[in-house]
Amino acid sequence: MNLEGGKMAAIAGNELLEAQAHIWNHLFNFINSMTLKCAIQLGIPDAIHRHGPHPMPLSRLVSALQLHPNKTQFIYRLMRLLTHSGFFVAQKLPKNSGLEEEEEEEGYVLTNSSRLLLKHNPCAVTPFLLSMLQPALVEPWQLLSTWFQSEDRTPFHTAHGMPFWEFLGNKVKDGEGFNAGMASDARLVMSVLLDKHKGVFDGVASLVDVGGGTGTVGKAIAEAFPQIECTVFDLPQVVGELKGEGNLKYVEGDMFKAIPPADALLLKWILHDWSDQECVKILKNCKAAITSNGYKGKVMVIDMVVGYKGKESDSYETQLFYEMLMMILVGGKEREEKEWAKLIEEAGFSGYNILPIVGLRSLIEIYP
Repeated sequence: MNLEGGKMAAIAGNELLEAQAHIWNHLFNFINSMTLKCAIQLGIPDAIHRHGPHPMPLSRLVSALQLHPNKTQFIYRLMRLLTHSGFFVAQKLPKNSGLEEEEEEEGYVLTNSSRLLLKHNPCAVTPFLLSMLQPALVEPWQLLSTWFQSEDRTPFHTAHGMPFWEFLGNKVKDGEGFNAGMASDARLVMSVLLDKHKGVFDGVASLVDVGGGTGTVGKAIAEAFPQIECTVFDLPQVVGELKGEGNLKYVEGDMFKAIPPADALLLKWILHDWSDQECVKILKNCKAAITSNGYKGKVMVIDMVVGYKGKESDSYETQLFYEMLMMILVGGKEREEKEWAKLIEEAGFSGYNILPIVGLRSLIEIYP
């Protein structure tokens, strides 16, 4: 028997079946994503929410959804997987007739996760989920091995023949979906930051939200802190026609060239889009902006610090997923602390502080 045959014999029986199950679990992981997308598109979380605080019987759930009559029998199978995944809790309901032969019916209630899928929840993640699962963003994954053997910068370019940002500019519907997803994430992050960690804005009189898009973050800060002069800074095609009011204004420009001066700069989910060299350039411009008026302010970066909470934590795998996503879409990356430290030093800053206060992401305060 050759060496490889000996190894196969060594993992026979239960170990062989466990290895197969491990492969199958990864093979079918996409089903979790697609069933969750289906639940949102069918309106299942909202239907259960409208039913009220008591478990919604399966029969009533089926009646509340716009289903083809031939498909009603399959909803139980969808709900069984979503319940197993923690998006709903299934409870056995008492029999109505009391007859022994009557089968118990299941009812469903929401969990904290499915409450984040409700249409009218201010912190809903539904737009973000739908934007990440739109076909244009899923297709590049099919070409990952092709990309590894090509000169293309990203698998997204391999799939669509152009960079991610150019694609979004050309495809209005895809661009609007992506912007809605980013805005929904910004609302969730800022709700946590402004509710639990307002102190990070102490002493700030002026703030620039760098790459702030249409201003979801800037508006939240301006409303929470009327004394802070807030500026949303982005490309002309993003903010050129937007009008500010009160302590909020929009300024167009390019962060690779110059950034408006302020006491503090905020970069939420910006640097992970760019290479190390590009990030150093952005950070150097940030340093110039917070020191140009003689006052030494700070730069606040909201991004992932991979493995900061330990590589055994539940968030670590998700961070690795996102690291791959950045490679696929834009050629960017998520970074470990040592990588952040290297960027910060190369940009000429004197120090930093990591606050792991935004779930999978951290707030990194950087000082000149």
